[in-house]
Amino acid sequence: MEWTREKRYRRLQEADANEIEELKRSVGKCNWRQTYHIQPEMGLLNDPNGFSYYNGEYHLFYQWFPLGPVHGLKYWYHTKSVDLVRWENVGVGIEPTEYFESHGAFSGSAIEHEGKLYLFYTGNCRDQDWIRHPYQCIAVMDEHGTIEKYEEPVIKGVPKGYTDHFRDPKIWKQGGKFYAIIGAQRTDATGCVVLYQSDNLKDWTFLGEITTDLHDFGFMWECPDYFEFDYQGVLMFSPQGIHPEGDQFQNLYQSGYLLGDRLDLTNRTFRHSEFHELDRGFDFYAPQTMVDDQNRRILVGWMGLPEIEYPTDRHGWAHCLTLPREVTMRNGKLIQQPVKEVAKLRKSNVEVEATLLSERKRFESFHGVSYELICEFSNKNATAFGIDVRVGEQEATTLKYDAINKKMIFDRSQSGEAFALDYGVVRQCEMDRETIKFHLFVDASSIELFVNDGEEVFTGRVFPKRESSGIRFFADGGKVNMKASKWDY
Repeated sequence: MEWTREKRYRRLQEADANEIEELKRSVGKCNWRQTYHIQPEMGLLNDPNGFSYYNGEYHLFYQWFPLGPVHGLKYWYHTKSVDLVRWENVGVGIEPTEYFESHGAFSGSAIEHEGKLYLFYTGNCRDQDWIRHPYQCIAVMDEHGTIEKYEEPVIKGVPKGYTDHFRDPKIWKQGGKFYAIIGAQRTDATGCVVLYQSDNLKDWTFLGEITTDLHDFGFMWECPDYFEFDYQGVLMFSPQGIHPEGDQFQNLYQSGYLLGDRLDLTNRTFRHSEFHELDRGFDFYAPQTMVDDQNRRILVGWMGLPEIEYPTDRHGWAHCLTLPREVTMRNGKLIQQPVKEVAKLRKSNVEVEATLLSERKRFESFHGVSYELICEFSNKNATAFGIDVRVGEQEATTLKYDAINKKMIFDRSQSGEAFALDYGVVRQCEMDRETIKFHLFVDASSIELFVNDGEEVFTGRVFPKRESSGIRFFADGGKVNMKASKWDY
């Protein structure tokens, strides 16, 4: 289908029952539908929005264009869970019906206030000349799940010095006042974050731009997030337009964070160290965090990227979300680990211990399409070692440690149907450790690898044949001891 502007901005109600049924049928035939990751019923999913814990449940919204695997008229789709594992599809949370969101309800966040959940988002509006006019808007959800919008935006227009790329408010409360940061683009086409303040969530004051040391770091900063650990501040955002640098910044767009002193709300200054990528893999963008009733900082990201075609597109759907990850601090670095609740998905378990000597080896019952796998490698003198997953006759995704160059490597050059080749087929990062632990979550079309209890994370979509379900352990140029446990999901 040729996705003209008119087709991209049709409303869900404009599609007849036959079109919807045919789209669902096409999606249902796809062998790459996920087993335990959040994914759209049909159409395109992107940014996680409004991630929150409210009224005894986790609430998660995501950007959704229902009528095909393209970016078009965006809705907020609502899903919820009591345990971060089993998610219930609630349905459309925010439908773009007002003038201030005529071309989509763009990304935003949520905060509980006076017993209700306030959803703060960007209304995307374009005029007859296709010029964008962003508005910052609020919708309120009560304890029964009913959502009502404010009749007018709470922030109209864009401050002087910034372009119409002005979106994705992240809200928090501090010292009795509400604050929101918004991703922005200066008129000189460089990215930044600006700060607003409110006493009541309705009347907002522009405080100005947050000053950082990154004066020319990409052309736009999307999906900003700010939070604190003890006496340190974390500014998370997704910069667009960063050029590759060694092993870093290899994706079309990046996601990462600055770690520093607490944000000075009075002077709007943030003193920080260098920018760190959150995920070393291929498909990770627009992460958002929240704090739950156990005081855990939990992150969910979009397992995908804008402006890239994925093999599922031809089946009428695109993208999914990552597993929820608990974020902590270790040795001055953010650590991501899957939330402990994912263990509820575990079914049958198999274990193996072995010494590999310059060989590739399979073990009975170590195979599958959807599973969790933990493998520890130790007492090594091999030049490289690791795991091949989704192994078939001519397919395999290789996850390995290069002991010579001290690097972790995710290689999807033989993973199945190729895509996004302009951005390469290998991701890697430096890591010099005596013991290497792989914690893998493999699904029908994705891999999430947590290395050494979340010291590094690699996320990637892969599109092998369904029958490519083998698991193979290997050591090159020497020996390594391994101990592995696998649970079917």
